[in-house]
Amino acid sequence: MTTDKTKSAGLAAAERRWPGPADPPKSAAAVVRECLELAVGVLDGPQPTEVEQIATAAAGWARTGVPVDTVLHTIHQGFELCLDRLVSKTAAVETGGLVAAMKVMVARLDMMSVAVTKAYFGERRVVAGEQHPGAQRLAATLLSGLPTSTMAREYGIAIAPEYIVLALTIPNHTDERSTLRDVGALRRRLDNLRNELVAHCGADVLALLSVGGGTILLPTTTSSDDDLDHLVASLSEAAGVAVTVGAVTAPVAEVPAAAERAHELLDMVERLQAPPKLYRFTELALEYQLTRPGPGREFLGSMLEPLDAHPELLETLQCHIGTNLNRRRTARALHIHANTVDYRLRRIGQLTGLDPTTASGLCKLRSAMIARTFSDRSPAATGPEADRSQARPGPRPKVSA
Repeated sequence: MTTDKTKSAGLAAAERRWPGPADPPKSAAAVVRECLELAVGVLDGPQPTEVEQIATAAAGWARTGVPVDTVLHTIHQGFELCLDRLVSKTAAVETGGLVAAMKVMVARLDMMSVAVTKAYFGERRVVAGEQHPGAQRLAATLLSGLPTSTMAREYGIAIAPEYIVLALTIPNHTDERSTLRDVGALRRRLDNLRNELVAHCGADVLALLSVGGGTILLPTTTSSDDDLDHLVASLSEAAGVAVTVGAVTAPVAEVPAAAERAHELLDMVERLQAPPKLYRFTELALEYQLTRPGPGREFLGSMLEPLDAHPELLETLQCHIGTNLNRRRTARALHIHANTVDYRLRRIGQLTGLDPTTASGLCKLRSAMIARTFSDRSPAATGPEADRSQARPGPRPKVSA
């Protein structure tokens, strides 16, 4: 629709409009050329790939600091040049044809302006580490199970058919107890984590976060299970402390139940004193089931009662399972001889009737330890920390998850 000569004239005219400094982040010529080429391509008939190209280009201009008014001025300059060319070709044609062509141009300009503006300011939020202003409200609505169609349309955030639901806990720095009493320090840590989340997932990420943790919803259409380990590592680095995350994948209609399950999974690994990292529900389904209330859990927990009078044996069993049955590592961790470990394991077998040196005996002992942590017979379950609304649970048997 336009010629190289027309483009060159538009390039010179638009460069004169450049409002930035003498040495802008990106040359005026480069921006104008890109804008004009995109405008011409859209007028020839926009395709989904061309709309995506427009959004990608706008995000690039935002990252390099090109002012948005320069971008929009230049796009309109391109359409103006195309209009001049159109009028010159249709001067002798009836008015109806020209009006129809004008309507097409207005529709194309509207589409391009919306795509550019949305992508530009979305990228600016990512650069600034800002979450979409409606993302938190939409996340809260999804987690409550309320209808989201109207709100999603209002905020321009698409609802995915399936989500990876992440329950996140952020522990205190062990070496900064006094600093973390300062609300400002807590807020800075939270801001760092939010900035990293936005940088990794985009400004539209659905998350409800506080200084102690929260819930994140990742669409499976844009996030895969393989990405989670990298995301958790990045969030830990941003927070300055290793975070613990429970992950459950579910259809959008089951997001509230999945969030509850993810936080239960998080509570479980914390009570078992498992190391901070990412825990997927699919990897800990057995341990999760062992913690569910019922006569089976109570019976399993009672299997370790013979060890109550021998705390050193219970400690040895906990440590041995935690070291993946490595007797030398167990001995080093407990500061005892390896032969002492062997003796204590034999005593455990004699007292409980379950031999920890056999696969079947060890499986039952590990299951009993997990169940005991949540059993009504557990001191933690009957003390003041039994209420899940309390902050963090106290010391409990350590079990490798």
